[in-house]
Amino acid sequence: MLFNSIDFAIFLPIVFILYWFVAQKNLRLQNILLVIASYLFYGWWDYRFLALIIFSSLVDYTIAIRLNKEEKSKIRKLLLWTSVFVNIGFLGFFKYYNFFVENFVSAFSLFGQHIQPNTLNIILPVGISFYTFQTLSYTIDVFKRKLEPTKDLVSFLAFVSFFPQLVAGPIERASNLLPQFYKKRVFHYSKAIDGCKQILWGLFKKVVIADSCAAYSNLIFNNSEDYSGSTLFLGALFFTFQIYGDFSGYSDIAIGTARLFGFNLKQNFAFPYFSRDIAEFWRRWHISLSTWFRDYLYIPLGGSRGSLWQKIRNTFIIFIVSGFWHGANWTFIFWGILHAFYFLPLLLAKRNRSHLNSVAQHSMFPSFKELFSMLITFLLIVVAWVFFRAETITHAFSFLQGMFSNTLFSMPAIRPTDVIVLVFVFISVEWIGRSQQYAMATLFQKKSRIIKWGFYMILIALVLVFSNESSQEFIYFQF
Repeated sequence: MLFNSIDFAIFLPIVFILYWFVAQKNLRLQNILLVIASYLFYGWWDYRFLALIIFSSLVDYTIAIRLNKEEKSKIRKLLLWTSVFVNIGFLGFFKYYNFFVENFVSAFSLFGQHIQPNTLNIILPVGISFYTFQTLSYTIDVFKRKLEPTKDLVSFLAFVSFFPQLVAGPIERASNLLPQFYKKRVFHYSKAIDGCKQILWGLFKKVVIADSCAAYSNLIFNNSEDYSGSTLFLGALFFTFQIYGDFSGYSDIAIGTARLFGFNLKQNFAFPYFSRDIAEFWRRWHISLSTWFRDYLYIPLGGSRGSLWQKIRNTFIIFIVSGFWHGANWTFIFWGILHAFYFLPLLLAKRNRSHLNSVAQHSMFPSFKELFSMLITFLLIVVAWVFFRAETITHAFSFLQGMFSNTLFSMPAIRPTDVIVLVFVFISVEWIGRSQQYAMATLFQKKSRIIKWGFYMILIALVLVFSNESSQEFIYFQF
């Protein structure tokens, strides 16, 4: 079920009414309702994969309880590795089986050995990369005794399958989300209105910005050999805003929807395109995944401690794994490697934590130095997104070669003025709200109701108009 669909527009009010008007006085009934609603939401896509998420949940629920009781180190490690094997095993099979088989065959063909590949027509379960990491972090935290395991099965099932963030995050930690299922939730009108505002902004990002940019980025990337450098650069820019509007839009809808039911999810995007270096970008982009890799992979490897070689090794491991998490294609791995090269100089110069506050924090406009840093960082990100979007690494290099040709400063063949204006307005609103949890959080707060509600009505009208033109799935559904 898509957030930007009629199905969800019907589903959400029904669940909301049952949750607050039928089950309001019974916490357990509310949690049971959320589990049923979440399984319906997930099963709407393909009911067959409900068994997968239920099995994964039961495995980690059971292992965590056993971990808490067990004192023997060897048995505790065996239990932890059982959880890792089950979760990563499912993820590896559904997401990477054909990738490894095809590359195994290609490697042997280099030595003249021709093997008939035995690939499978595997359907990738939506959201498996997200809920797998969510349950796995729970087991790891219990193993490290940072977290007490829950014995409330309903609450745990609700935590794993919570429908607002089930399919594409944020990847929540049990320490933040799970306790919220134990506490009585009280309806707050102000929180509900704030949630609706964030949902509206997320829909605008997805339907108006991302989907509009997608039409042109797809056209240019799919026919890149036919266009000049300036048009290719425009295509790369369109994809840059497409993926941000698409993914951060999903996160906004998820966080806003959760707030309607009395839950607080973590911020997943903090205006990453206003970053002044790559390290800041990764503190602001897909925060729940970045911090997951930091806490469960980068720091256990030694982080930025140790010898120069260890720092370099850890940096490349974290970015390569991050790239590979996104998909079974060498383009994603190369995207991760490129970001590692971007990040490494900052780490070695100990400047990777130089920008911890918002840009131009006490001013409307950035300084010249900040503006220059943002532009350079943004251009590096745009180049990296070419590898993320391209079908193959060869395609990516061909695209970049054409983009940085002598036609880079020619007039683009495609100039959708309406989309460019919308993107400009979008950036402006994001800039104004860059220190908030989301751009619209305090926008027009001190203005009259006419201005404030007039702006909301314009956004709603734009979402309705553009949703009829080119409604598309969220990009991260494939990850």
